[in-house]
Amino acid sequence: MPEVAFVLERADWTLRWYGQYITNSVSAIHPGACGLVGDPARPLDRVVHFVSQHMWSNWGPFLSATNRYAVTFFHGKAEDGPDVARHIDRFLGLLPKAEKVITAASIMENRLIEWGVPREKLVRIPIGVDTGAFTFADDATRRSARKRLGVPDDRLCIGSFQKDGVGWGDGMEPKLIKGPDVFLDAVARIAKEKPVFVLLTGPARGYVKAGLDRLGIPFRHFYLDEYLRIIECYHALDLYLMTSREEGGPMSIMESMATGTPIVATRCGMAEDILVDGANGTLAPIGDAAAVAEQALGLVSDKNLLQTIRAQARKDVMPYDWSAVGRAHWEKIYAPLSRNPLE
Repeated sequence: MPEVAFVLERADWTLRWYGQYITNSVSAIHPGACGLVGDPARPLDRVVHFVSQHMWSNWGPFLSATNRYAVTFFHGKAEDGPDVARHIDRFLGLLPKAEKVITAASIMENRLIEWGVPREKLVRIPIGVDTGAFTFADDATRRSARKRLGVPDDRLCIGSFQKDGVGWGDGMEPKLIKGPDVFLDAVARIAKEKPVFVLLTGPARGYVKAGLDRLGIPFRHFYLDEYLRIIECYHALDLYLMTSREEGGPMSIMESMATGTPIVATRCGMAEDILVDGANGTLAPIGDAAAVAEQALGLVSDKNLLQTIRAQARKDVMPYDWSAVGRAHWEKIYAPLSRNPLE
């Protein structure tokens, strides 16, 4: 078994891609040193990295004392609800067993410190992006992507590629921390000024789809069977809206920037760490649909600004390639915890 066991959730969604990219990047530096596992009880005398604080909270009390544990905590606060509050209490109760706590955003890093997580245990490593695969879209690439995906030429194409419904079914109950209500309100405001088409991916999007139907706004929804197919979806967009109230990243910020897709993001997760308002993207207050719409309309109405932001975003995201993120995991977490360090 590899020296580092990376424990994944079963769901084939964002955390799986995150884990796959990290293990691939680490293995490119030290072949065979890091591997994915689904059963956290199997590794013994290893560095074990839990990709989810939820899995860690469930498994932590029952795991071998021979391992050295690291856990990633993406987002959450007690105000999000009683279930989240109980989970945070369990997480903090297990803190002595975790030697490293990783988070992607400075907002979450500060929150963890306020909760009593020792600074020496905390490591902030941003979420990455595959800058080789998520390529900058020129005009020809954008036209081709829109044609293949059925996006009308005469409409402003707005994207939302996330899971924002409760559970893994139709998602008719909104997961409000992801801001699907804000997204719908913002799109409705934009549609009063410009003809809009919405492109959706991700599971559990029923609430948003029903809302778009109610508003009379045309859309297409793709549940992708392969992660990298999402690149073409970004290439088809005029604008990406990230309207969450709480985030660990999200990956969509990095992916938008890498593809040169202009983004309006609420001030949560990594947004304020990487986005410079008016330079490589735009920022809006959390929960403020009017501000999101205003930022979006201002952005798409200024072609010179739009081109400047697209180019700057691509430039600014390059240091966040997964190769650098994987190396940071090795140097700051795995190697220091390993009892059999590799050169």
